[in-house]
Amino acid sequence: MFLFDCGEGTQRQMMKYGVGFSMRDILISHMHSDHYLGLTGLLRTMSLQGRTEPLRIWGPKGGVQTLRTLRDLGGDRLMYEAAIHSLEPGECVSGVGYRIEAFETDHTCESIGFALIEEARPGRFDVGQARTLGIPEGPLFGKLHQGESIRLDNGQVVRPEELVGPPRPGRTIVYTGDTRPSGKTVDMVTGGDLLVHDATFEASESDRARETGHSTAEEAARVAAEAKVKRLVLTHISARYAEQPGRLLDEARAAFPSTDMAKDGWSVEVPYQDLEDS
Repeated sequence: MFLFDCGEGTQRQMMKYGVGFSMRDILISHMHSDHYLGLTGLLRTMSLQGRTEPLRIWGPKGGVQTLRTLRDLGGDRLMYEAAIHSLEPGECVSGVGYRIEAFETDHTCESIGFALIEEARPGRFDVGQARTLGIPEGPLFGKLHQGESIRLDNGQVVRPEELVGPPRPGRTIVYTGDTRPSGKTVDMVTGGDLLVHDATFEASESDRARETGHSTAEEAARVAAEAKVKRLVLTHISARYAEQPGRLLDEARAAFPSTDMAKDGWSVEVPYQDLEDS
């Protein structure tokens, strides 16, 4: 589990919706207070709960000292390691089967977005053909699927390319944080599965969006359309639209129909494209 940005009240919402605190990485997009003020309380709560697993906190290079101050507020030392790391555009947080790549965004301060990119998965395994060749189910299936050749009891060698199709793409999810529409976002998410994009204002407030380094819902939709992403989710909606959020959603869907709006406690399933298309 990953946490992207940590505004005031984050831990309360996580408790309310049963998310749990099992993340090992927290990634902060920029150093405006509504994106990090919840960090101190969250770190302290995990310590009081007896956490011992190390935690990594990532943010823009210029925000490292502020993040260290937030981590150390509260007096008592945390009961686990919480290391602060800078992350610049083009750098990655790597894990088994995935990476999170930072990219430059266009806000009023140093800011980065994050792309969660899964590695390609092995191709489909032809179970029927394997049985026809007399390969017993079990470990030999697994070896072939992972790219190893095997030798049967009769001496026949079976190569993986005989039974395994071409690699299948993993999923790509991009979270922009606060930003103006940007070609760098388009480049990062082109052909991807999910774009979570700043949509602070409606189109009539486009001048205000430009002044404050944000996007309108329509601008976010145009980014999604240009990138040919599978799905767009609007986020960071101004409180002025709390009573009529549908206005922004309608504007976005006019430019990109596969658009939804984020809301508290909402979850989104991101299917593999080969399964969705089959």
